Amino acid sequence: MAQISLDEIAHSYMPDPQNDEEYALKRIHNIWEDGGAYALLGPSGCGKTTLLNIISGLLKPSKGRVKFGETDVTDLPPEKRNIAQVFQFPVLYDTMSVFNNLAFPLKNRGFDKDYIDARVREIAGILELEPVLHKKAEGLGADAKQKISLGRGLVREDVAAILFDEPLTVIDPQLKWQLRCKLKEIHEKLKLTLIYVTHDQIEALTFADKIIVMYEGWIVQIGTPQELFEYPNHKFVGFFIGSPGMNFVPCTMAGDTVRIGTKQVPLDSRTAELGQKADGNLELGIRPLYLKVSQTPAEDSFEVPVKSVEDQGSFRIVSVDFEGHILKARITENDPVPSSTTHLSFPKEWIRLFENEHLLK
Repeated sequence: MAQISLDEIAHSYMPDPQNDEEYALKRIHNIWEDGGAYALLGPSGCGKTTLLNIISGLLKPSKGRVKFGETDVTDLPPEKRNIAQVFQFPVLYDTMSVFNNLAFPLKNRGFDKDYIDARVREIAGILELEPVLHKKAEGLGADAKQKISLGRGLVREDVAAILFDEPLTVIDPQLKWQLRCKLKEIHEKLKLTLIYVTHDQIEALTFADKIIVMYEGWIVQIGTPQELFEYPNHKFVGFFIGSPGMNFVPCTMAGDTVRIGTKQVPLDSRTAELGQKADGNLELGIRPLYLKVSQTPAEDSFEVPVKSVEDQGSFRIVSVDFEGHILKARITENDPVPSSTTHLSFPKEWIRLFENEHLLK
């Protein structure tokens, strides 16, 4: 295992890039700690797989250096980097037994028979593959095959990191939750450095200790699920994390309030102080979970028309029109359902201000 350092990494698939738009990765400079469980999260085309392939050695970056611990591995091929990679589609030997598939990486490196047997059985136990250990891989279902692929990555104790490139895409949705939880268990048990690429925020939030959110070739935030939810550094993070995403509405400062259309929304003293120092385009952000709707007026509430109510099972999403902007509030299934109008409140502690799409802090 090793600390992974990315030093001013940038990459373009063009031979002579002239500007940022021609780079798939713009500028990546950070350190991922030994033994951490990280998720690379973002939409298709944001640079997740490019970054993963640079870490693994499948790609050499156009700029910058990659280090594992104190060793510069930028020019080393994948086989020299001591990493394991698990791909979207299972990579295994169909004609071999499950045992021999799991044992192959160890046999290839010359480990003795007793160690191989013990290690394979340990990993098979963790992944619940013991009942099929001596069956051929070709007769198994997609979920079992992906478990074998995961096991081939986990069986080596000496790897610097295990890289997962959307490994649950082909798995039946009913089994995804089980495998995500199993990966979490494995990380806690084996303390390996795991990097998991996904566009699915549920996968990322379930699996990772720290989530690396990517957008248009940039890393826009690294944080815990709670940090990303409560203090998104960028509008994209606020929108992408959470269902539905954060509400955003343009505003201007007016003393210790923000003005939205003809209305003024009060701020706490710290948020007001930050807003008063800003000179760019301001937006108020607030999560639907924290936006309040009520049948009766409250202090600093606004009467607004209700546009729609969506039943999501255990909760409902109420859409309201606030000064020409559609805002969404989340209420529980036991809360009264608003009719044509409701009273809308913005709790001060949950208001975030964004300047030119970045959180003021």
